[in-house]
Amino acid sequence: MRTKRILISVMMGAVLGVLCIVGVGTRIGYGGNEMFLFAMWYNRIVLGLLIGLAYDIKIIGSDKNYIIRGLLLGLIVSSAITFTSEFRDWPSFFAGIAYGIIIDYVATRFE
Repeated sequence: MRTKRILISVMMGAVLGVLCIVGVGTRIGYGGNEMFLFAMWYNRIVLGLLIGLAYDIKIIGSDKNYIIRGLLLGLIVSSAITFTSEFRDWPSFFAGIAYGIIIDYVATRFE
């Protein structure tokens, strides 16, 4: 197990989750949306954890594997909140895909 990679990924997810709270809160408002904003942050932490645990998954045989792996995991995890929120916030869906790539890059680079 690569504990350092998992810690980096979860911390990146938490930081990017704060950015999501700011972005979503700005778009839909903070008041009355606290649970949704928390769920968005939690979703990014789960994304970080999943990417941290996926260190040995090879999708393509290249040093750019982190791009495809991060993109796919970002797509899968972000879909969960998009579906359960009844497609309430599309920018967050696409941000989650980008965040998947960013988290995987940082984790791969600094593990």
